[in-house]
Amino acid sequence: MDQGRFSTMNSAHRLEPVSAGHGRGTVLAAWERFVRGEDQVPGVRAEVAISWHRCREQYRVDPHLSAAPVAVAEINHTLEHDVVLAELGFRAASIAHEVSNLSGIVTIADATGRILAEWGDQATLNRATASNLAPWFCWSESATGTNGMGTALEAHGPVLIRGAEHWCQAFHNWVCAGVAVRDVVSREPIAVLNISCWRNQLPASSGSWLANAVAKTQCLLRRRARDSGAELVSAYSQARAHSGTALAAVDTSGKVVIADETASVLIGVPASTPAVDPTHRWNPGLPEFIAAARYASKQASRNPDWVGSTQIFTHLADEPTSISLRPVFVSGNLIGNLVSFGSSDGEQLPRADGIASPRTQPRRLVAMRDNRMVLLQLSEVSFAESEGNDVWLSTDQERLRAASPGLDKLETELSDAGFLRVHRRYVVNLSRIREIERGLKGELFLVMDDRAATMVPVSRRNAPAVRRALDI
Repeated sequence: MDQGRFSTMNSAHRLEPVSAGHGRGTVLAAWERFVRGEDQVPGVRAEVAISWHRCREQYRVDPHLSAAPVAVAEINHTLEHDVVLAELGFRAASIAHEVSNLSGIVTIADATGRILAEWGDQATLNRATASNLAPWFCWSESATGTNGMGTALEAHGPVLIRGAEHWCQAFHNWVCAGVAVRDVVSREPIAVLNISCWRNQLPASSGSWLANAVAKTQCLLRRRARDSGAELVSAYSQARAHSGTALAAVDTSGKVVIADETASVLIGVPASTPAVDPTHRWNPGLPEFIAAARYASKQASRNPDWVGSTQIFTHLADEPTSISLRPVFVSGNLIGNLVSFGSSDGEQLPRADGIASPRTQPRRLVAMRDNRMVLLQLSEVSFAESEGNDVWLSTDQERLRAASPGLDKLETELSDAGFLRVHRRYVVNLSRIREIERGLKGELFLVMDDRAATMVPVSRRNAPAVRRALDI
C-alpha cells in the first residue's frame, strides 16, 4: 500500500508510518525545486506530485500564501445534501475529544472547499485560525493548494497530506487526512471530512473513523438513489402509456435508467431493461446527450416548470435528432428527466459547446514513469487505451500510464481538444490518424501514426461520430 494513503480494507485501519525516503527533508527539497519551476520530484508520492502540478500549472496558487482566502463561491445545497452535512457533523462531534488530545481538529467542508464547522481543543483552534483554517474560509486546491480537504475533493478516495507535501509553505507544520463524500449518481463531491494535527501524528484510529463515517453516509445516499431510480421507472411507464414517441428516463447525471425499443437503438443501451441501482445504470456514450441532460437538471433545479429541447447526433444516424427534456420531481426533489425523441417542446437549449460543463482546457497531460511525473503536450499523445482501472497513453516517447484513472474522465477533459472516443477502450487524437482501414464486414480500423502504426478498432456505435469527425 502507498505509504501516504490509509487502507479501508484491513482490520486495523491504521495510517502507515513515514518511510525514510519520504522524510521531511526529501520532500521539502523537492518542493523547493518544484516551486522554482523544475518538474522532477523524486521522493514525492505520485498523488502529491500531481496535486502540485495542478496548483502550479492550472490553479496558479501562490506557494507562499500565508492563509486561506475567504470563501466567495456560492453553492446550492439540496435537502439531501443538507442531510449528509448533518450526518457528518454528528460523526465529527463524536471523535472531537480524541483528536483534541493530540493537538488536532476535525473539519467539515462543502463541495467548494468552504469550511462549515470545526471541532477541537481551543489552543489548536486558535492556532488554526491564524491560517484561516476555520469556518467560512476556502480550502479547495484551487484556492489554497495541496491540503487534506482540497485534494480529497479532487481524488476518488482518502488522502493524507503530511508536512512539506502541502503546496503552501505556511501549512508545512500540519498533517491532514481527508475523504470526500460523493453523490452516488453524479460522482460529484458533496462534502469533505478532515482531521488536521499540528506538528503531531494523526490518531491511530483516523483511517477507520473516516472510512466508517463516509461508508455509512454513502449507504444512505445509495438507498435514496435506488428509490429515485424506481420512481423514474414509474414516471417513464406513466408517460409511455400516454405518448407514442420514443422515450427514455435519465438521472441527473445523464445516465439512462430505462429506454423503450426505439430510444434504446438511438442511444445505444439495452431496451426496456430497468437500471434502478445507481452503480449499474446505462452510459449512452453520447457527449451531447449527457450534456443536455445535465443542463436540463440545472435549469429544472431553479425552475421546476422548465421544459427544454435541442438536437443531438445519435448512434447509427447521420442527421441530428430532436429531443425534449422534461424534469421529474418526487416530493420536491429532482431525480432526473424524461427524454422524448422526435419532439421539440419547450425552451431551446444553447449549442452543445455552450452547455458542456465549464472546465479549464488542459495544456498538458500528466503521465507517470515509475515514480516520476511526465508532462506531455497533447500533440505528443497518439491515443489512450483503457486496461482495467488504468489508462495507458501511446506517446512519442513510450507507452506511459496516465496519472488520472478512468477513460471517461480523460474523454471529458479532451473532448474539445481534438480527441474522440472511438471504442469503449480507446480515445484517439484525431490529428494523429494516418489511415482508415475497412474490415471484411464493414468495420473500421484507425491506423495511427505512432512508431508501431497501431490499428485502433472503431466500435459500431461510435462509427457515425468517427465518420462525421473525419468527414468520410
